[in-house]
Amino acid sequence: MQRREKEVLVADLHEKFKEAKAAILTDFTGLNVEQITQLRRTLKKSAVEYKVVKNTLLRRASQDTDIELLAEHFVGPIAIALAYEDPVAPAKILLEFSKAQPALEIKAGMVTGTVMTLNDIKALASLPSKEVLLAKFLSLLKVLPTRFVQTLNNPIQRLVLVLDGVKRAKEKT
Repeated sequence: MQRREKEVLVADLHEKFKEAKAAILTDFTGLNVEQITQLRRTLKKSAVEYKVVKNTLLRRASQDTDIELLAEHFVGPIAIALAYEDPVAPAKILLEFSKAQPALEIKAGMVTGTVMTLNDIKALASLPSKEVLLAKFLSLLKVLPTRFVQTLNNPIQRLVLVLDGVKRAKEKT
């Protein structure tokens, strides 16, 4: 790769690093081309990009971005998964893939400026999807006003029942 091509690649990566909501570094040693291609296809379905880049180019491209926090992990063969929409998606996919292909090693990650260890990434992957969390939130929004109205009506209903009981008692006498 010539110098001009490297400069273009670094500039392109720098822009992608700025846009990324999450990034996860992996060591892909031991995976063949077919397995990496399969992983890329799976990640692409969730709007996650998977790139193999030289460490020196990663260091240059990561300057002045949140990815720079991961610079100490730019050692050995590195591939980086970049999520632009759902920060949980790459964690789930990479962990699932690493179970089937133990050669894939997850090194570290970053979500919105916070460095994550492998245990943090596992915890992130155990979270429900964005859609599930939104559905739960919307159901809470529906339930809370309903319960509030029921709570407000409860004393009124009790008062009506008491008054009705008093009325019936007077009618009997």
